[in-house]
Amino acid sequence: MTASSAHRLFAEQALLPTGWSENVAISVDAAGRILAVEAGQSKAPGDEHLSGPIVPAMANLHSHAFQRAMAGLAEVAGTGDDSFWTWREEMYRTVGLVDPDDLEAIAAKLYVEMLKGGFGRVVEFHYLHHQLDGTPYADPAEMSLRILRAAQTTGIGLTHLPVFYAHANFGGAAPSAGQRPFLHDPDRFLALLERLSPACNATGARLGYAIHSLRAATPEEMREILQSSPLTGPIHIHVAEQPREVEDCLAWSGRRPVEWLLDNMPVDERWCAIHATHMTPDETRRLAHSGAVAGLCPATEANLGDGIFPAVDFVAAGGRFGVGTDSHVATSVAEELRLLEYGQRLRDRRRNRLAAPGASVGRSIFDAALAGGAQAAGQAAGQAAGMEEPGIRAGAMADLVVLDGSNPYIAAASGNQILDRWLFALGGDTVRDVMIAGEWKIRNGRHDREEDIDRAFARVLNKLK
Repeated sequence: MTASSAHRLFAEQALLPTGWSENVAISVDAAGRILAVEAGQSKAPGDEHLSGPIVPAMANLHSHAFQRAMAGLAEVAGTGDDSFWTWREEMYRTVGLVDPDDLEAIAAKLYVEMLKGGFGRVVEFHYLHHQLDGTPYADPAEMSLRILRAAQTTGIGLTHLPVFYAHANFGGAAPSAGQRPFLHDPDRFLALLERLSPACNATGARLGYAIHSLRAATPEEMREILQSSPLTGPIHIHVAEQPREVEDCLAWSGRRPVEWLLDNMPVDERWCAIHATHMTPDETRRLAHSGAVAGLCPATEANLGDGIFPAVDFVAAGGRFGVGTDSHVATSVAEELRLLEYGQRLRDRRRNRLAAPGASVGRSIFDAALAGGAQAAGQAAGQAAGMEEPGIRAGAMADLVVLDGSNPYIAAASGNQILDRWLFALGGDTVRDVMIAGEWKIRNGRHDREEDIDRAFARVLNKLK
């Protein structure tokens, strides 16, 4: 199926804004938008009968695509105090070896894996801009354009966030040699955004931007970018990921990172606070009330030993969250959501932490991450958190995930049991088909460009080993 003609899908079970419904017909127009959703229907001649229950595809709200190629290469123990900061040295080594062709190959492979894991859109937090010595490419947007090409090749939806990065630590500390490929001053960064705007428009990508962290930008630089950029898309920032970051921020400003951010920047629904792991109860409440999304990356946060986000208190305060795969040691919706809930259980030594009494945990966290991810990705009004209940609806793009109805766990389930079994008993392999903007990108667990993408990725891995 392509987006060149209208089409009608028929699913025996589908997750709608009103909840799970049976015998659902979904009409998709030539532009890949859902025209109508009707429950209680009979399959009509010409309908495409889907092979299992369907749910909306989720936005992956935090990705550093190049890091997928180094997954598993930083798992050799050091002196016993290994942390994010020691992992970062392996990341810098990878940065020094990746050229534009490599980045495109890595991103394409990653984006196929994300589609197979149930993600329909990726928010690319992109800070690998230049050559190893910091020299820009002939086109300063070269590396961003390779991300756009990888998204086009695979068909995944893309929200592209070029990252402003200028310093090594709070107070404008000089960057290290390993950070040279990341660096801009405000003028060059604003010029990059201007260069990318027509390219994103031409490919259907959404353009926003990110400030890497409070370590990497001075307050004056942040304000200049916020005031000068004409973009209305999302704004993301790493914040309070590490205890050392909190200590350094206190030494610099007398305030903790989330506290400083909320006191000094216009944080609202456009913003996504990535990680926000280390917060006081007051910071947790204030971030929840700001309308910003907390961008959680449970598998990466566990891999790096970052800590556990205070999700129970944040959700109780009305906070919005979504999930991302960050360094891509995991690439599926199920792994991230499962680990999010399990982290809360391990900390609290209690079960079923992120659902109200009597509610399905799988449905509760899936709905929340679906809405928060859409908001953080800057998707169309009506898909953002707080505007409508999550689910497959008329007017939305046809970004759909079909779960494997031949799997006995799924075949025997109905309603919210489907999500509970997918997220807690099964995993990424449960995704059978994925449609993006009305076109099938994954069929029977395969992408039609998979062999070429795998060959290119294997070349990069052999280069990096």
